This record gives sequence, C-alpha cells and structure tokens, in this order.
Amino acid sequence: MARKNASLAMVILTLGVFMSALDNGIIASALSSINYSFNVNEVQGTWGITLYTLGMAIVTPIIGKLADKYGRKKLFLIEIATFALGSLLVSLSPSFILFLAARLVQSIGGGGIFIIASSHVLSTYPKNKQGGLLGILGAVNGIASVVGPNLGSLILNMTGRWNWLFLINLPIAILIIVSGWLVIPETKGADLKELDLKGLVFLSLGIFSLMLAVTNLQSGALIASLLRPQVWGLLLISLGLFVAFVRSERKVSSKIDPFLPYQLLKNKGFIITLLMGLLSGMLIAIFVFIPSFVEQRYGISADNSGVWMTGIGLGSIFGAAFGGKLVTKMGADKTTVVSGLISAVGFALIAFLSPTTVWFIVSSTIAGLGFGMLMGAPLSVLMSEAASQKDNGVALGTLSVSRQVGLTIAPTIYATIVQAGFTSLNSNTSIENYYRHLLSSTVVNKQSLLTNFYRLAVSAYQHMFWLAIAASIIIMLGGWYLKRRRQNREATE
Repeated sequence: MARKNASLAMVILTLGVFMSALDNGIIASALSSINYSFNVNEVQGTWGITLYTLGMAIVTPIIGKLADKYGRKKLFLIEIATFALGSLLVSLSPSFILFLAARLVQSIGGGGIFIIASSHVLSTYPKNKQGGLLGILGAVNGIASVVGPNLGSLILNMTGRWNWLFLINLPIAILIIVSGWLVIPETKGADLKELDLKGLVFLSLGIFSLMLAVTNLQSGALIASLLRPQVWGLLLISLGLFVAFVRSERKVSSKIDPFLPYQLLKNKGFIITLLMGLLSGMLIAIFVFIPSFVEQRYGISADNSGVWMTGIGLGSIFGAAFGGKLVTKMGADKTTVVSGLISAVGFALIAFLSPTTVWFIVSSTIAGLGFGMLMGAPLSVLMSEAASQKDNGVALGTLSVSRQVGLTIAPTIYATIVQAGFTSLNSNTSIENYYRHLLSSTVVNKQSLLTNFYRLAVSAYQHMFWLAIAASIIIMLGGWYLKRRRQNREATE
C-alpha cells in the first residue's frame, strides 16, 4: 500500500510539473496572436515571458528553502493554487499591463513546482532510481512542449481568442490539489535552520537588476544601447549586488542556512555545471520562437504554426528519457558531451539545411533530442556530484535558478537579433503586424514583397540559431572538461 501511495504521489507531482511546463508551450503558440492583440512589438511581447521566468528565477530558491522548512507537500499545493489563480487572471486580462501582472502571479506559483518535485525524488528514493525519475520529470517538460503548442493551435482555431488557452490549467490544478492533499506524504529537510534573509535580498535584487538590464537592450542598436545608463547602470548594480551576496554567504552564521554555501563557489565542477544550466535554459527558450519562425520562414498560418513544434518537442521527450538511461550507463559528464554534440548538429541543420517544412521537422527533432537530454538527469546528477550530501538541495535549487536566468535572458536577446534582421523593411510597426498586413494587402507587387520577407526571415533567424549552436558547443566542452577532471581525479586515487 505504501509503495502504491508513493507511486501515486510521484504521478501527482509529475502532473504538477506537466501543468507548469504546458504553459510555456501554450504561450509559444499564442505569442504572435498575443502581441497582435495588445498591439506590441516582438521585443515588448517577450516581457510576458521575461517577467514569468524572472519571477520563477527569484521564487525558486525561496520556495525550495520554505519547502524544506515548512513541508514540501504544503508548499507544493500552495504553488499549484497560486499558479491556477495567475492563469485565471491572465485569461481575463483586458490590457497588456494587467497581462504582465498576471504572468508575474503565475510565476510565483510556477517557481517552486519543479524544484519541489525534484527534492521529493532526491529525499525519498534511493540513488539507483533517482536518475530515471529525474529523467521522467525532464521528459514531462518535453511532452508538455508537444501538447502545449498543438493544444494551443487547436483552441485558437476553435475560439479565435488566445484568452481561452490559459483556462486549461484550472481543471488540472483542482485535480492536483484534491488528490495531492490525500496522497502526497509530507516531508521536510533534515536540518532546519533560520532562513538566510540577507542573502535572499541580495540574490533576488541582483537577478532582478540583471534581467531589467537585459530587457532594456534595444533592437537593432545592441552596442549603442549598452552605453545607456538604463543598461550599464543596472549591470553595475547587479554586479555589486552579486558581490554583496557572495560576501554575505561567506560570513553567514552557523545558525543560518545559507542560500549558497560558500565552499560551493570555490568548486569548479559546481561553477561549470551552473554555466551549463544557464545555457540549457537559453536552448529551451528556442521553443518560444519556433511558431514565429515557421510562420515567417515558411508562410505557415499563425494559428497553425504551433503544430510545427511537434518535432523539437518529441525529440526533447525521447532525449530526456534517453538521457536518464545514458547517465546510468556511461555517466553524467559523457552524456552531457553527447547531448551538446547532437544539439549543435540539430540547430545547424535548422539554420542552414532546412529549405522545406519536412527538413525542418527532421532537423528540429535532432535538436530537441540533443538539448532534451539535458532537461532531466545529467545536470542534476553533475550538481549532486559537485556538492556534498547536505548541500544537495541548495545546489539543485541554484541549478534551477541558473536555468531560469537563461530562460529569462534568451527571449529578449533572440527577439532583438531577429528584429534587427528585418530592419531593411523600414517598417514602423512590429514584424508580425507588417507580415499580416502584407498577407491581406492587394498591392501589385505583393508576391515579390513576400519573397523578400521570407528571404529576410531566413537570415534573421539564422543569427538566432547561431547562438544556439554556440551554446550547445560550450555545453559539450563543459561536459568534456568535467569528464577529464573526473578521470584525472580517479587516476590519482
């Protein structure tokens, strides 16, 4: 009976992860429609993603600590309820400002779901099962990335309004809350200390300042915007806050549970894994731009463009599941090398060898297989190897934060790069508005204008995929370095 309840609890936690991940897929399919609805451009539209991921980056370590202190079940159910409330508010938003505020509420709810589920695995299951279960949690992200865009496209076609897309979370949330209350066992951290409030303030404000600086970067004037005080000033403030955070963690009292034990900052394996976590977040952010890419590159209808995320989504599902098994067989570092290599090849094929949608599906599936392998076990296992047993929870939470920071930074950078690729259009409106007006126009040279638009789209998105290729190569090199480091350590023992 206990084993059955443990399995049911894992199913419920996994369903919670699915619900929060489903939101990313759904908004990806609706991003063009949302931007058009509120009459905002592509960079402004990414605020809906930036605020969500920023909120999650700040909330994740907080919820991880609170769950350890007050109970994982309790915090998990509160997170689900808050996420559902945010989803309802998003669907009812009459303006872009209220839409952004509702997304922030959503992020407060979504920030702790994955970390609590991961902590549950690490605290209740033996090591030989942890890799597979963490792989399943990663695979759920991939499954949601497939279901979300397809479901979003279906609902958009049926209703004609994006608002309905977020209401799908409400019945799922109710089911999770009721069943979770009955089945999930309450667990807490073994050694409960006071929360590191000073570290929390420095870290949260540091992340917020960094993300605000990134969102102030201007399309088509990236270098010039770096010289604006709204960018370099915030970057300096962010740097100062991170330095203050490190100094604070170095001096933390033994009675206080630090957000980031200082000894971890001196561990090269920990720092490299954090970097790979950030880069994996940047790769995952590519999902958001797939619908607009296939719409503007291949001329697919905006309402159906989300369907074309199926390849990269299915690839990430199999990648996450396969990555968990590969970690068990050949180790996390070698799995990371393989993942980075496959991901780099896949994104290179999308950028340069995908002239048709068929080729795109094949190439995107390969890319999804590559970075999908990073979504579950490899980085979590590398992080647990870098940290001591008592620091596992905080190390895993820090990894989640680094991934969320990557997810937050990437959309603004990608949108800026893509929008810069269309500057020759000399349009005063957003790319999406220009394209839709062009499709509905009756000008004589309409076809030549469309041909020129599609040509510009190829070049604009190639620059974005170049960044993904570079990130994948760095991840591959990071895994190779950790593999050599482990081999050298084993040779001297």
